[in-house]
Amino acid sequence: MTDRIARGEVPGRAQRGGGLAGWLPHRAHAAHRGRLWSAISVALAAVGCAPPGPRAPEGATDALRHTLQAGATPHPVSYLRAGDPAGARVILVHGTPGSASSWADYLLDPQPGLEVVAIDRPGFGASGPEGAVTDLASQAAAVAALLPQDGRSAVLVGHSLGGPVVARVAVDHPTRVSGVVLLAASLDPAQESIHPLQHVGAWPMVRGMLPRALRNANAELMALKPELEALAAMLPNVRAKVVIVHGTLDDLVPVANVPFMQARLTGARCVQTVLLEGRNHFLPWNSPEAVRAAVTQALEPPC
Repeated sequence: MTDRIARGEVPGRAQRGGGLAGWLPHRAHAAHRGRLWSAISVALAAVGCAPPGPRAPEGATDALRHTLQAGATPHPVSYLRAGDPAGARVILVHGTPGSASSWADYLLDPQPGLEVVAIDRPGFGASGPEGAVTDLASQAAAVAALLPQDGRSAVLVGHSLGGPVVARVAVDHPTRVSGVVLLAASLDPAQESIHPLQHVGAWPMVRGMLPRALRNANAELMALKPELEALAAMLPNVRAKVVIVHGTLDDLVPVANVPFMQARLTGARCVQTVLLEGRNHFLPWNSPEAVRAAVTQALEPPC
């Protein structure tokens, strides 16, 4: 197991040493704040404010759109694809709410020699169904439908709630997933709680007024803790190389998730950890160099 702390102002350049001990006491309050921030984020998004996103303009990835029709999966699964079709496939999985287009910067400038695929998870973007799909097994099955069928290696990158989704794919398909990047990933059930405003968002009258993405995101978050509890027992079955990347100032998914992942991923070929000092939850957009470096790291031979 390797721990690294990367200074936030120069993501991708890392120093050995440090570890988690110095960060956990300062982040002990983050789980409660994280749920409050989740509720506030829903409210802000509803009035037109949104968290950071890609630099690419809206619609820039429209030409990259593909769809798996119902049959291969219970509902149509929409995804974006770019890069080298002969290279290793990197599958990017968004959090909640989110969509494939949130990875636009990585699709429009793919890493050389890689095929990059970003999925609209079930219940989001152009993928069905209209309602929420709250169980990790169904979410993982949709991602697994995009794994290469020709024997090429695959690396899964899961951001936030996309983290437990890709972990479940690695559990279910150990011979088809060579690497996993857990990016600000929420895997520790002990860090999960439901803020009272989330219950308000689930009231039928309020739920009916919310946009689909926010309605389904709230349903996912409210169902997440028992899903993570079930997943925890499966994590030792992950056989892929795992790279954990987390910001030390993440108040949505606290850094306390990191030691949980390190302790549970005992069957992985190796587990490497990169802590980004001073970074928050939105790593795909504020730390792209670190994200790309983690993908490269996941593709390298096991430790």
